[in-house]
Amino acid sequence: MTVPERYQPLLDDLARVAVARRAGRIRSLVVAVVMAAALVGLAVLALMLGDRVVAPGDVLTTLFGGGSGGDRFVIFGLRVPRLLLGLMVGAAFGLAGAVFQSLLGNPLASPDIIGITQGASAAAVGSILLLGWSGLAVSFAAFGGAVLVAGLITVLAARHGVVGSRFVLIGIALAFLAQAAINFMLTRSDVRDAQSALVWLVGSLGTVTSEELTSTAVGLVVLAVALAVVSPRLRMLQLGDEAATGLGVRVTPARLVITLIAVGLAAVATAAAGPVVFVAFVSAPIARRLLGGTGPALVVSALVGALVVTGSDLIAQHAVSGLQVPVGIVTGIVGAPVLLILLARSNRSRGTA
Repeated sequence: MTVPERYQPLLDDLARVAVARRAGRIRSLVVAVVMAAALVGLAVLALMLGDRVVAPGDVLTTLFGGGSGGDRFVIFGLRVPRLLLGLMVGAAFGLAGAVFQSLLGNPLASPDIIGITQGASAAAVGSILLLGWSGLAVSFAAFGGAVLVAGLITVLAARHGVVGSRFVLIGIALAFLAQAAINFMLTRSDVRDAQSALVWLVGSLGTVTSEELTSTAVGLVVLAVALAVVSPRLRMLQLGDEAATGLGVRVTPARLVITLIAVGLAAVATAAAGPVVFVAFVSAPIARRLLGGTGPALVVSALVGALVVTGSDLIAQHAVSGLQVPVGIVTGIVGAPVLLILLARSNRSRGTA
């Protein structure tokens, strides 16, 4: 069957779109596989290094059920919990940053910029200094603080319709307010209590309990599955509210659900490890640059976040002999130059456009 000549340009365009989509899927798969392999390498390195160095072969033997009693204690008792928590925290922050930036169309829309993590931090510090809480109770307090701040931002920003810039500005204002509350509580507290709160505030993977691992894993799995279900709506919302409505999306409920999922991801990560800075901020831009696109890049953003936290924790533990620093210090040192590089490249590309 021959195609009329007037339809040939349309068919050519459709063929080019199909080729571009296929190339994009292949690139996404290759990037994801390479980053997953890098994560495996970092994981083996994290299980090897420490006061007791374990050979790579012994690490693999121990993971598959063999190894000596000492190796099993060091790897499963000390290093695996910290590694798993770092992977989950990084993935959650990466996903949260990608969702916020895609949903609001603003590269500044990151949980650590718009007050979500600051709200969690204020609630956690209050629970430590004012209520004397510790452990899992502090994590629940941090989760509640993040949800409360997110609710305030949404209510204040939605009075005249949710706009990305208004959402970000209100979030920044609430972030300063939460930080002021934190500083006030720290200055009025006992020095020893303030020290324990400061360790949490910087962001640390040093103390890991089975309860924290379980709650973080359950929260991340539930929220990741929910995000996978609504991710097609997120892509449609990136086209604009009118286009999304034309495609059958109920814009306001969809925005609310996706925002709640992103808040939950940021809250789960902050509750587990504290406000580990810059991870949510830089994960999505790096992922999109690797993929060469402008979409949410959710899977790769999660992998980037996990790589950043795991690699930073390795540096935090072993860069200086005999000294371990909180992982949040390293992510701040590493993340700031990465952010400046991204901004410089973005400005350069606009100047040459």
